[in-house]
Amino acid sequence: MLSFLTPKLPSVRILPVSRSLSSRASAILRPLDIPLSGEIAGAYDGSWKGSGDILESVCPSTGEIIARIRTASPSELHETLDKTRDAYKHLRALPAPRRGEILRQIRESIASKREALGALVSLEMGKIRTEGVGEVQEFVDICDYAVGLSRMMNGRVVNSERPGHSILEVPNPLGVVGVISAFNFPVAVYGWNFALSFAAGNATLWKPSPTTPLCAIAVTKLIARVLEVNDVPGAAASLVVGGSDIGEAIVQASGVDLVSFTGSEKVGREVGRAVQSRFGKTILELGGNNAAVVMPDADLSLAVPAIGFGAIGTAGQRCTSTRRLYVHRSISDKVLRALSGLYSAISPGDPLESTTLLGPLHSKTAVDTYVTALTSLRASGAEILSGGDDLEPLPAPLATGNYVKPVIAIPRTHDPLKEPWNKELFVPILNVAIFDHLEDAINWNNAVPQGLSSSLWTRDIRNVGKWIGPSGSDAGIVNVNVGTSGAEIGAAFGGNKSTGWGRESGGDAWKQYVRWSACTINFSDNAPLAQGVNFSI
Repeated sequence: MLSFLTPKLPSVRILPVSRSLSSRASAILRPLDIPLSGEIAGAYDGSWKGSGDILESVCPSTGEIIARIRTASPSELHETLDKTRDAYKHLRALPAPRRGEILRQIRESIASKREALGALVSLEMGKIRTEGVGEVQEFVDICDYAVGLSRMMNGRVVNSERPGHSILEVPNPLGVVGVISAFNFPVAVYGWNFALSFAAGNATLWKPSPTTPLCAIAVTKLIARVLEVNDVPGAAASLVVGGSDIGEAIVQASGVDLVSFTGSEKVGREVGRAVQSRFGKTILELGGNNAAVVMPDADLSLAVPAIGFGAIGTAGQRCTSTRRLYVHRSISDKVLRALSGLYSAISPGDPLESTTLLGPLHSKTAVDTYVTALTSLRASGAEILSGGDDLEPLPAPLATGNYVKPVIAIPRTHDPLKEPWNKELFVPILNVAIFDHLEDAINWNNAVPQGLSSSLWTRDIRNVGKWIGPSGSDAGIVNVNVGTSGAEIGAAFGGNKSTGWGRESGGDAWKQYVRWSACTINFSDNAPLAQGVNFSI
């Protein structure tokens, strides 16, 4: 049993059917057709349903309960799985350019609600407004990409050694793609998977994080309307909100051909094993623990703000957040003074306000993780350069939110095999070490188990060559004069080592969503064997 896949939901059977919402929450939910009272259905397969346990969506900024969602029951999940499989059979029969046209319409539908969806991301997840809107823009962008891709999902022709023969490598739709997404990107990660999966001719079953169900419901409503207009079964974009039982069932279901999982290394390892045990396919996007390296010739006017955003953006809760900073000794004092000054200018606040640069952590559990990590750093003798002290009280209704101060720390050890270096925490704590040679920084960068994103700040082309070459960073994202955080959709996104080796979004990522066949065609009057084998009778 994968009981650790997501937390068990509390069993709540007797609840009031109405709820009192703040005006700010009501103003965000109303344009997205999310009910302002009563229970909200959390499963969709062409119709909305939900008779399982109640799940509460809580605003991390205020602690307000903004919705109660009725999750999918086990029987509803199985029914949805069956309908999703049937929807795949419909979708695979549509010409790929026709699927692309439907994606174009979905793109328009999402774009028309970009600001509203971005506000919902801020309300339910906690990231600041501009990041929430930017996340929705990622969904729009990947739809643009997939529309073009729908006319270019090509195989290839391979020359045959046999006369009158031709070899084709042919991609066909795969089947059902299960997407299990995390709280930190409640819209974009599904968008990356759905757009490519749909263009390839697959139906998609989405299990969102149990703490961001409203984002999933709002997106699914927008997609469902487009599918209905185009006479495509709604189960082509199915949704099942729920806890660990739902996640386990998706991972173990033989009718789910590919499972795309975004989450922790611990859970991802078990998901990978479970899917592999039934010979299914996986795309795993797991831990980051990303490092930035600053050389003496770096342009600090570019590096310091980018490092600050990488460490503080989304309150340190991106998989690409900057968690480790390696600074050359000759400029360490200058860099750390500048970075500390940047930190001192940023205060936590309401993520819905346009001037806010730091919102809350997503949950009380994350706050506990932050406190524990900070306590451990202090106990081990780390120097705290910035943050770590108590927040000044925030005005109502923010006083009950999950706010913390971002921290810059210099641990006593720089050994990358020891804590805090070898462990990823989803909190805004940036650990710093000083190096003398680029080779040392590269070795430290590569020594941790994770390998998602990395960043080098330099103007020396020789350093660039080392960094991106065979002896350089072993991460899946290797940037130069660009921070670790904030990737575009055009390149394949993903990491190496314990990050899972998965790739999503651009590049060749689409090739994971299809079934490949090698087809040898004989159009001659003879049937010779390959490699000159003679089997004459």
